[in-house]
Amino acid sequence: MNLHQFAETHDVTNQPPSLDGANLYRIDLPLQEWSRRFGAGSAEARIDAYGALAGGPLMEAGFLANQNKPVFNSHDRYGHRIDLVEFHPAYHELMRTAVEHGLPSLPWAHPQSGAHVARAAMTYLHSQAEAGTGCPLTMTFACVPALRLQPDLAQTWLPKILSTEYDPRNVGIAHKAGATIGMAMTEKQGGTDVRANTTRAYPVGAGGPGQAYELVGHKWFCSAPMCDAFLTLAQTDKGLTCFLLPRQRPDDTRNEFYIQRLKNKLGNCSNASSEVEFRGALAWMIGEEGRGVPTIIEMVAMTRFDCMVGSSALMRQALTQASHHCAHRLVGGRILSEQPLMQNVLADLALESEASLALSMRMGRALDHLDNEQEAKFARLVTAVGKYWICKRAPAMINEAAECMGGAGYVEDSILPRLYREAPVNSTWEGSGNVQCLDVLRALSKEPGVLEALFVELGNGHGSPQLAQHIEQLKSAFMDTQDIQYRARQLTEDIAVALQAKLLLEAGNAAVSDGFIASRLGESSGRVYGTLPRGVNVEAIVARSTPNL
Repeated sequence: MNLHQFAETHDVTNQPPSLDGANLYRIDLPLQEWSRRFGAGSAEARIDAYGALAGGPLMEAGFLANQNKPVFNSHDRYGHRIDLVEFHPAYHELMRTAVEHGLPSLPWAHPQSGAHVARAAMTYLHSQAEAGTGCPLTMTFACVPALRLQPDLAQTWLPKILSTEYDPRNVGIAHKAGATIGMAMTEKQGGTDVRANTTRAYPVGAGGPGQAYELVGHKWFCSAPMCDAFLTLAQTDKGLTCFLLPRQRPDDTRNEFYIQRLKNKLGNCSNASSEVEFRGALAWMIGEEGRGVPTIIEMVAMTRFDCMVGSSALMRQALTQASHHCAHRLVGGRILSEQPLMQNVLADLALESEASLALSMRMGRALDHLDNEQEAKFARLVTAVGKYWICKRAPAMINEAAECMGGAGYVEDSILPRLYREAPVNSTWEGSGNVQCLDVLRALSKEPGVLEALFVELGNGHGSPQLAQHIEQLKSAFMDTQDIQYRARQLTEDIAVALQAKLLLEAGNAAVSDGFIASRLGESSGRVYGTLPRGVNVEAIVARSTPNL
């Protein structure tokens, strides 16, 4: 018997075609519509070009960067302390592409209507390929408003920060073609409570804004330790104060900035997060002494916005993979995405994804128009609302998307495990859920006009009796201040869903808005995905979200 005839035991069938190389912008109809709707139409060619990169070379680089984690080298082979983190070339490819296309700089270098929305759209595409590089990219983008509070420092640093040249060399700022910025706020004893920080700043000379200090202390989380400088907090005689701390001193010697170790994290593996010590590290005061939190909040507000965009991106990529798989997979002789129960699940996931994208893009438009009082107050509130809600929804949504693919969504050959591990970071970083909800209460109760701006934005329900009733209930809930902190999560969720429903209604796609309102404001709200009520046009919703290659 010729046993070689059995070497091929079976034909490989019933597999979806590869998505490798797909333009992530062109296969994403909701992104196209929402970015245009909120003012990024003039940047469509730029966004489209980035969609091709994100679905092609950046997607490949994302896998490589996660398979080859950053490595910390404390000393060189001669025994000298160097404190360097080495990255795989794929990480640098991701960073270089993003910087060259203006992801950290576009709205600041080219401030025009729609710039924040366009930049958010490209960040949304980049984060689907690889989210770990989002940390240094986001902080470099977000540091600009804070640095502008100190014009003398801004004059030196901003040209390098806004450069579209990626320069990863570990050299002084005078020799850099471009710079990246990190952040170091959290300490062991305080965590979120940064006012409990013990790091101390000592003036080198006269002291005061823009002046040099030496910092002594530690940071339990320093994000992206190979950045060129960091915004950090330290105590002075007048209280907690913000500083810019570079890796290199002006004389090109290394600063007294010591990496203790890299964090071993659940996800976000391509990015280096670290514990550091300042042993007399030279830094320059930014903003008013003793006003460190309000100063650095200028940066935190922008990074929280990117948490919204980043979580929305993770959900979209999970949905893309699940809907594509189900559109090409036969079960029981029938296409999976045409079977009623799977349609219920996929449509529910698509509603979650689009509602998150809509709120993120709407936030981008507010940032484009901060000179308008209504938009400024909207941005102040929705930074916290969106950061809480969208980031909270991502892990469960991605888990459900992976389940749609069965075992294929559980193995590391798929991107789903990476998306799932990445999802929790955005809900924790830059303030956990409780921090965001308490910030919502703070904005609504202590900042004049914010509550009124919310209800101006929501309007009267836009023709939906369910939304109108929800808005009235929300007004009543805020009139009752008893145990309001206890109810802060419910109030924040109610605001988020109301805003999402309003945005979807305004956009005019009845299948999407009706499905969202019926499931998020109806009796089935709060259940697991795949429990849409009867009457929802699931076929139209699924078709809208499925890649059309």
